[in-house]
Amino acid sequence: MAARDYGQYGGITQALELVGERWALLIVRDLLVGPRRYGELAAGLPRIPSNILAARLKELQAAGVIRRAPRSRIIVYELTPYGRELEPVVLALGAWGFKAMGDPREEQIITPDSMTIDLRTAFQPQVAAQLPMTSYGARFGPAELLIRVDGTALDVVRGDGPTDLAFAAGAGIRRLISGELDPDRAIASGVVEVLHGRHDLLDRFARTFHLAA
Repeated sequence: MAARDYGQYGGITQALELVGERWALLIVRDLLVGPRRYGELAAGLPRIPSNILAARLKELQAAGVIRRAPRSRIIVYELTPYGRELEPVVLALGAWGFKAMGDPREEQIITPDSMTIDLRTAFQPQVAAQLPMTSYGARFGPAELLIRVDGTALDVVRGDGPTDLAFAAGAGIRRLISGELDPDRAIASGVVEVLHGRHDLLDRFARTFHLAA
């Protein structure tokens, strides 16, 4: 259990004692994308001090939220089934936080795992179910993602591959996802740069991934 003790008895209090310490939910967020080695977690959270990362991993293991697992001569950290129950909580918290997002500060970055979870948060399966299967290649700063939408199924992986539309964007993608900019204005203003593929598919992307600000 984390060091913090609120001195109260209740479900929310217990949850905060388990995952409420700084950085804990961001570790959970990245592990929702997939198992990670210690170094991969550190790289995805570049501002976390190494002693804090080690402490949080130890606390989350003790709470039964994550576990260490051997994978081909290396050790990775992964969520337990109990830990994976946090997914709807993390997605709901992301949607709630999206409403308060403004322009990024100069030092703020987008990581592949943070963007993957943001896309899961914004995914509209009821809309996607009515659209043809589509693959997108998205470059968000240094984060390159291959996004495949097939009905209500969403798959997001790092890297590239065959796509129907490839585009590059920075943190301004928030303005497209929120509906502040329509796809044509997003392209015209430079918020989104179409690299290849049909420009009209950006409208499909905006309909498939939407969060009201």
